[in-house]
Amino acid sequence: MKLSAVISTYNSEKVLKDCLESLDFVDEIVVVDHTSQDNTTALAKKYTKHIFVQPNDPTQIDLQKNFGFAKAKGDWILSIDADERVSRELAQEIKKAIEDTSPVAYKIPRKNIIFGKWIEHSLWWPDYQLRLFQKGKGKYVHVKVHQDLQIDGPIGQLEQPLIHENYQTLSQYLQKMDVYTENEAESMVRENVHMSWIDAIRLPLSDFLKTFFLQAGYKDGLHGLVLSTLQAFYAFLVFTKVWQKQGFREEAQEHMIKKLLEEWMRAQHEISYWFFSSLIKDTRNPLTKIKYHLLRKREASKLKKT
Repeated sequence: MKLSAVISTYNSEKVLKDCLESLDFVDEIVVVDHTSQDNTTALAKKYTKHIFVQPNDPTQIDLQKNFGFAKAKGDWILSIDADERVSRELAQEIKKAIEDTSPVAYKIPRKNIIFGKWIEHSLWWPDYQLRLFQKGKGKYVHVKVHQDLQIDGPIGQLEQPLIHENYQTLSQYLQKMDVYTENEAESMVRENVHMSWIDAIRLPLSDFLKTFFLQAGYKDGLHGLVLSTLQAFYAFLVFTKVWQKQGFREEAQEHMIKKLLEEWMRAQHEISYWFFSSLIKDTRNPLTKIKYHLLRKREASKLKKT
């Protein structure tokens, strides 16, 4: 079985070399460059002659990858981004997997390195990605960023992770956040998703609680706290962009302060509930665990009343 790696790039000269060098086990490398302004194309030419140029359109990030899939000549395709690397262990697992005729595609876990640290919890791990598939069996069909490939057939799962040299600076994170939230807001407007003004409070809080507590982001320390807060801001930004695209429409907001106070009180009880839930998991002392159980039960009771 022949394997083609397809890389989508844009101004990737700082990270592309490591990606390309990790692909020495594939039969073909296809690079689709979105009109980079740096030395990305010149660097790519040192590793492959299969280089194609496409217009840069952040709203079509995934759909444009289909172009590269069509250019690949291998029996299997590995879709990879310029800031990702394939370890030796994953390379061996991939070579073995493509000889199996049962699954037509595989999900691969992704190890995200953010602000210099491997983030081991919340949405960042194991962060499975559909990246390996038989040619003709996978494609992107929607505009929404970070969608899954549409696969025609059974899907397997690999164990060794892709190494993702993700966000290295806060500026980089915020720049990409602007693109992703814009795309998501446009998708929500197209789908006529209705949101109330109170969602400006509820959606960010819900995302923070999910990533920091439910998905144990707190176990990543300060990194986890910062990333969970940024995820909450992401939700707020999506809300405000939808509001903007709907013409900054005003809503009837009788007793707005009273409703915000009620929402704040509810949020306090919900946050306390998740604090005690996390403490229960991390506490070994039986008596202390019982105390936290009782305190959590109290907060749950208050939540039902709000």
